[in-house]
Amino acid sequence: MSKCKLLVIWHSRTGGSRALAEAAAEGGGAAARLVPAGRAAPADLLAAQGYLFVGPENLAALSGTMKEMFDRCYYPCLGRLEGRPYATIICAGSDGENAQRQLDRIATGWRLRRVADPLIVNTDAQTPEAILAPKTIPEDRLAEARDLGAALAEGLAAGIF
Repeated sequence: MSKCKLLVIWHSRTGGSRALAEAAAEGGGAAARLVPAGRAAPADLLAAQGYLFVGPENLAALSGTMKEMFDRCYYPCLGRLEGRPYATIICAGSDGENAQRQLDRIATGWRLRRVADPLIVNTDAQTPEAILAPKTIPEDRLAEARDLGAALAEGLAAGIF
């Protein structure tokens, strides 16, 4: 397992979270490693110095694939990640707050340290057709994700986090 400074773990069903994760990893440059939640393993988390978790809110909670990643990795990493920095990006059809709270509770159990405010991107998808449709994230929101990835990578490189 190669060492990386910033591990960007993501899940997306309609493309919004994927676009945000890719933008964040682009901002993080060579320090960032992009890993789909379905493939993320405890060794990936242990090899990283910090984390950016990017996922959709589905039915007022984290997506099942993102939650399954935490279920699979939680105990093998418990007691081994304390104090490491993390940040989050949630792509939501409405407010994203429940998914954010759920993710923060998991991070608290690992004793991770939040180092940036949550970034919640609201797509306003409220009908079945809009919810299931591929998402296009506006450039200004992608720029925010790139900036977050860059800030996390720079903070890790400078030893701030």
